[in-house]
Amino acid sequence: MIPSLRRKFILIAMASLIGTMAVLCTAIGISNHYITANRVDKAISILHQNGGTFLPPGTHFDPSNFNFQITPETPFETRYFIVELTAQQEIRSVVLDHIAALDRQTVVDTISRIIDTNAERGYVDHYRFGVFPDEAGGSTVIVLDCFLQLQAANNTLRITVIIFLACVLTVFALLLVLSKRAIRPFVDNLNRQRQFVTDASHELKTPLAILSADMGLLEDTYGEDKWLESAKSQITRLDRLIKNLVELARTEETIKEDAVELFSISEIAQASADTFQPLAEADGKTLTSEIPDEISLKGVQDNFFRLFSILLDNAVKYCDPAGNIHLSVSVRGRNIYISVSNPCAGVDTVQLSRYFDRFYRADSSRARSTGGYGIGLSTAKAIVTRHKGRISNHYADGVITFTAVIPQMS
Repeated sequence: MIPSLRRKFILIAMASLIGTMAVLCTAIGISNHYITANRVDKAISILHQNGGTFLPPGTHFDPSNFNFQITPETPFETRYFIVELTAQQEIRSVVLDHIAALDRQTVVDTISRIIDTNAERGYVDHYRFGVFPDEAGGSTVIVLDCFLQLQAANNTLRITVIIFLACVLTVFALLLVLSKRAIRPFVDNLNRQRQFVTDASHELKTPLAILSADMGLLEDTYGEDKWLESAKSQITRLDRLIKNLVELARTEETIKEDAVELFSISEIAQASADTFQPLAEADGKTLTSEIPDEISLKGVQDNFFRLFSILLDNAVKYCDPAGNIHLSVSVRGRNIYISVSNPCAGVDTVQLSRYFDRFYRADSSRARSTGGYGIGLSTAKAIVTRHKGRISNHYADGVITFTAVIPQMS
């Protein structure tokens, strides 16, 4: 349980960090490209307003203003060309004075691609364009080379991603080192709880044994009496509760290597079915099984005797009168499936997920009549989880099914 808790702690922390950093990287990337496009669009608009130049005579700029503005160096830093189109989308004139890397044919091809986009603003490769209609039905197309601006934005994004990965690796390493310390208060508290359950059980066993012996003496002296029978019944229930609590505390511990062995789960399942079949028949119910031969599993054998006992005992207790309980064991891929189903009327499907909670009882009055404490299914879950499996329940057509999936450990 503790290693699982530590893994969950690391997983949640890493998921939170990665999610936050991913949002941050995405926001930086989108912001950079938006700012680049916005600045280039302003430059294109200025070129159109000024008849193809950046700084008409008499224009001044403020060096103290860091917002977007045209400087005396802008005409020498910017590469662009201007094309005028007729109403029939034919080229009327081309101005290539401010760009050296393109010839007329390349410009014609680029303009054709711009016309095909049917957009007023956009990108063609690393060129940003703006289309400005005129009164004669034609248009002026200004195309600006944005290679350096886009390269700068992409480099910023790359650096951000590298920093992000470095942060993720650093935090992951720190979590591996510090996670034990982070969950130590919880671990200490859990160990104290387990120790308390163990100590309390030992302290209670002695007075319970004395009470049980006293009840026997009273019965021998005064004969059978309903009050004595009631007291004996409550002592038996209390003794069973203590044993269940101790067992639950033990099943939540991590499996030790020396406790693991290879065994036949088919034999355990069949033995469990044979044990509970007379109990089911005595209660007016039937028990059928579907158990293939020679299914083996590596784990703690005693745990699986207890798992089958819990599931079948639960089915016998809560099965509808004259109902059929069905136990099946199968192998699918590398997993072993254990399934126990029985008809059970009046199940609240909303509460199904709570059936494995400790001390939860779906029907308190019925649980009291059957002697249940809400510990059995939580113990079953602890056993399955201890073997790196999962357990679930399902209710359909008046039948409730409990299914445990156990991986075959190599």
